[in-house]
Amino acid sequence: MTLNLVQAAYLIAAVLFVLSLAGLSRHETARRGNVFGIIGMAIALGATIWLAAEQADSPGVTLVLIALAMAAGAAIGLWRARVVQMTGMPQLIAMLHSFVGIAAVLIGYNAYRAPGPLSGSETTIHLVEVSLGIFIGAVTFTGSVVAALKLSGRVSSNPLMLPRRHLLNLLALLSSAGLLVWFVASHAMLPLLLLTVIALAFGWHLVASIGGGDMPIVVSMLNSYSGWAAAAAGFLLGNDLLIVTGALVGSSGAILSYLMCQGMNRSFLSVIAGGFGTEGVTFAGDEDYGEHREASAAEVAALLRAARSVVITPGYGMAVARAQYPVADLTARLRKQGTQVRFGIHPVAGRLPGHMNVLLAEARVPYDIVLGLDEINGDLPDTDVVLVIGANDTVNPAAIDEPGSPIAGMPVLEVWKAREVVVLKRSMASGYAGVQNPLFFRDNTRMLFGDAKDVVEEVVRLL
Repeated sequence: MTLNLVQAAYLIAAVLFVLSLAGLSRHETARRGNVFGIIGMAIALGATIWLAAEQADSPGVTLVLIALAMAAGAAIGLWRARVVQMTGMPQLIAMLHSFVGIAAVLIGYNAYRAPGPLSGSETTIHLVEVSLGIFIGAVTFTGSVVAALKLSGRVSSNPLMLPRRHLLNLLALLSSAGLLVWFVASHAMLPLLLLTVIALAFGWHLVASIGGGDMPIVVSMLNSYSGWAAAAAGFLLGNDLLIVTGALVGSSGAILSYLMCQGMNRSFLSVIAGGFGTEGVTFAGDEDYGEHREASAAEVAALLRAARSVVITPGYGMAVARAQYPVADLTARLRKQGTQVRFGIHPVAGRLPGHMNVLLAEARVPYDIVLGLDEINGDLPDTDVVLVIGANDTVNPAAIDEPGSPIAGMPVLEVWKAREVVVLKRSMASGYAGVQNPLFFRDNTRMLFGDAKDVVEEVVRLL
């Protein structure tokens, strides 16, 4: 009876998880989607704890251990949720993916050491599940750690260009397959340990070989890997809900990665292969584009006061400065004076899919004026003023004009087609992809240097 109730609870939780994903697909229903996910997880946890207590020899001890583990995890999670800034969210998410990966590895070893009653073909299937779970988990773990280090700026965002790196990746896969066969045939610990070491190195090299311009795709890709690692753990634990949840996360992450690759004109297979096709590109911004023009806050205020249409294209710099609130105030003032104001959001603006959308929603910018790249690019030639606030690679004309650029072929916001462009930046430094932006030196571009929050507040005051 208990098992039937638990299975029913798992079914309800799975349906709620599907509804959660559906809700998260739109701004207007995102809050409801989060609520569905929270309720589903609460039901899943409650059912799992109940089942564990029912099946344990010492229910009291089991419940105490579970409570201690959950209390420790909750304390750390609440602390991080309180202190993390939106600018630190991408690397935090990457690190959370690494937790799923290392959990899958530990579950795999535990399932190997205590397999339970198995016979015949069941043993073979179990050992294959152990091998795949550990391999996927190890790749997810080290890949996520490297992604978190790159996103936090602790290591270079440039791709690691080892000689014959794709051959190394292929050898790692073939070696892993051979070790899997050895492990299934011998049931020995040595091939499993070697498989783990190779998988850890493979995950590290896979992400280290990807450049900073593609890191938003990598975060989404690692999200997919963590889902498959969770599904593998579900098979090892015999937990149907974990299998379903892992499959949902894995498939949705893969779909999102594919859509982002399309949005950046990247090959999905090239990205997941680890920087495939980056040979011959130049990462240094040595080319001389001429001199840039600087503007004052008063000049920018005068431009905005005379403009009939304004487009704002935010980037990571807006997130760092927490400038979304003065930007929302600027938007409200311009609209009040009759100016048409819209936002152009690149699919990978910031360091995370939807990063800018979340910031603007936080500042209560109306959803209907926040447009995507495809929606806004056609209107830019008829725009009087474009404000580029902390964006760099997503507005870089080198993606179109320079075939040798690391971002060549990536669709960008073609802001240079507007009558006037004002770029708000702290300095002339290159973007996260490590390339200079010729937009800054165009005749219709002016640079307004300083902290984005302070600068926008000054422009609002002058307006």
